Amino acid sequence: MDPVEDRRNTKRQEEYYNSMGNVADSEYGIPRRCPCGGRIRDEVRVKEKYDTLPGKRFFTCINYEADGFHYRQPWVIGVQEEIESLRRRVEKAEQVIKLVPNLNKHIDTVEAEVNRLILAVDNLTAEIYSLTVQVANLEKVCFE
Repeated sequence: MDPVEDRRNTKRQEEYYNSMGNVADSEYGIPRRCPCGGRIRDEVRVKEKYDTLPGKRFFTCINYEADGFHYRQPWVIGVQEEIESLRRRVEKAEQVIKLVPNLNKHIDTVEAEVNRLILAVDNLTAEIYSLTVQVANLEKVCFE
């Protein structure tokens, strides 16, 4: 395959993956990018003659046109989804925090067990040394 064509194809794939990420990002919470790749701005709708909701806020693509290809999300929906996401993260963090005292108890138990095993290893090392000395003395007696 031609390296130039391969590079063009790779760039097209990368642009496609970036646009898919933009779509996924823009469909939940506070959008960061429009599917077209445009920056999202915080827009406040101006008061119009027959406007029933003046001052309504939106997250809008800087390239917004009412053609269905650009993103315009009501501010309230984006913020509500973001708050729900943050609430879930806080609940998970609270669960982890509740486990900390139990983990500290387990750590203390394991440390005590390690200290007990260290003493046992020291005792066994002393016994092995004693046995080694006895074997050496026996060898001297037997081979003399």
